[in-house]
Amino acid sequence: MSLQVLVIEDDRAIRSLMQASLSVEGFVVQTAVSLSEARAMLKHKLPDLIVLDLGLPDGDGVQLVRELRKQHATPVIVVSARHQEAQKIELLDAGADDYLTKPFSVDELLARMRVALRHRGTSLAAAVTTHELEDLRVDLAAHLVERDGEALHLTPTEFKLLARLVRSAGRVVTHRQLLVDVWGPEFTEHTHYLRLYMAQLRAKIERDPSEPRHLLTETGVGYRLADV
Repeated sequence: MSLQVLVIEDDRAIRSLMQASLSVEGFVVQTAVSLSEARAMLKHKLPDLIVLDLGLPDGDGVQLVRELRKQHATPVIVVSARHQEAQKIELLDAGADDYLTKPFSVDELLARMRVALRHRGTSLAAAVTTHELEDLRVDLAAHLVERDGEALHLTPTEFKLLARLVRSAGRVVTHRQLLVDVWGPEFTEHTHYLRLYMAQLRAKIERDPSEPRHLLTETGVGYRLADV
């Protein structure tokens, strides 16, 4: 199952960038714009990792770090424009796993996330974001899918489905796992969604959808994106 990340950030541009970048890497991303919204979400379900801005409209993020650490060990990476060493020390002492100063690169954030998760016993390799085989080329970061060099237009759901298969290229992904990762855990019984969108995706990607070369069916189990 994809790891869940909660991004707590009130700057729309930064929030959108992180959500898009982390989604490409295979994370399921939820966002909050304030401490109150984050607290409400955390009462419902704890994510696998939290990315937390400090300067939020209704308070300072350090409050949330202290609250979390009273009960939970969820990794927290703080991102902030504040440069003062004393503030960084305060956050780390309060229980934050790491501190990134804005501006920062997405690659650095991902590396810090991998370290924080590894310290909690979760080994996380860098995600596969490109795929090439014969006439098909996929670049998830660029949101690009090409066949014979010609760009294909996929719907958002078709792209999410293909992206999930790209990240496990060569390996079978079960029906249930695809439904959870693309549509959500409440859709695990809706296998007709999967059949419908897989048919649509094959119609766009395969030269002959009736004899698929790329999107292969593993009968009774799931689907696999061919890698050889």
